[in-house]
Amino acid sequence: MPAERRYRAAPPDALACVPLDALTLVYDRRSAQTHLLATPLPEILAAMGGQWWRISDFAAHLAAEFDLTGDSAAEAPAADQRAVIAARLHELAQLGLVEAR
Repeated sequence: MPAERRYRAAPPDALACVPLDALTLVYDRRSAQTHLLATPLPEILAAMGGQWWRISDFAAHLAAEFDLTGDSAAEAPAADQRAVIAARLHELAQLGLVEAR
């Protein structure tokens, strides 16, 4: 079985983030590109904290941080939550704001 892909957000000093009402403007100093992100993408970038994450571990981290599990943070995030998080991480990787390996 292949290893689960891991993701890491761009270093905080590489990004300039400015909230604009419901969107967040993100300027990537490395590529000189500007992105407009909607929730939850800016929150995901911030929650990653510059460390490498497997989707399952990051989903559990988000579930605990944002109380996504309901009654208990000890419950494992549902498969559909992991799928949504994986899709958002893939989007951020396509924009170059998250590195995948």
